[in-house]
Amino acid sequence: MRRTDRLFELIQIFRDGRLKLGRELAEQLGVSLRTLYRDIETLVASGIPIEGERGVGYILREPIFLPPLNLSHIELEALQFGMELAKRSSDSELNSAANSLLQKVHAVLPANQQGVNRRWPMSVYSDNIAADIEHLPILRKAIAGRRKLDLRYRSLANVLSRRVIRPLQVEFWGQVWTCTAWCEARCDFRAFRVDHIEEVRLLDEQFPLEQGKRLEDYLRLIDCEETE
Repeated sequence: MRRTDRLFELIQIFRDGRLKLGRELAEQLGVSLRTLYRDIETLVASGIPIEGERGVGYILREPIFLPPLNLSHIELEALQFGMELAKRSSDSELNSAANSLLQKVHAVLPANQQGVNRRWPMSVYSDNIAADIEHLPILRKAIAGRRKLDLRYRSLANVLSRRVIRPLQVEFWGQVWTCTAWCEARCDFRAFRVDHIEEVRLLDEQFPLEQGKRLEDYLRLIDCEETE
């Protein structure tokens, strides 16, 4: 991979706003740690707001300004639909971000498309999307910061238990929301129904991206089970 391509790829990796460890970045890009550190120094010197240090990790603290995008009408429909889903969320921060994003996109649309965005063929009115996700803000915060969560959880059999988890992803299935996580008590991956979380507390403890306990490991495991 050319260095320019590698630097671009590095920026894409940082876009999710999560803390990245040097050795994980180096492994993902297929370079040595020394090369990785030089690449990060180059990006910082060019004005990319990456913060951190060796041995601790790096994170992109500020938004990246995207170059002008040439979106087709169907791409605009897809964006609008996704933002309409986010706007139905009871998560006020996510709701506000969805409105802000739509305003930014609409503000730069060419004149011949300004009227089109007011007549989208798809709208969202169901309250099912917003139901049972009062814990979504804290789940998102924990996933973004790789922070452990302490749950008081009620199983489908109506059994209450205490769990410490490493949250990896939140999913919406049309009727229910789930949180895929590594469960410390079960030493395995678990999908927790968000509407069955009685209490949740954000812990100060961060968790590392350990081999076998990451989201990609879970997805790989699911793929293997489906192909058997």
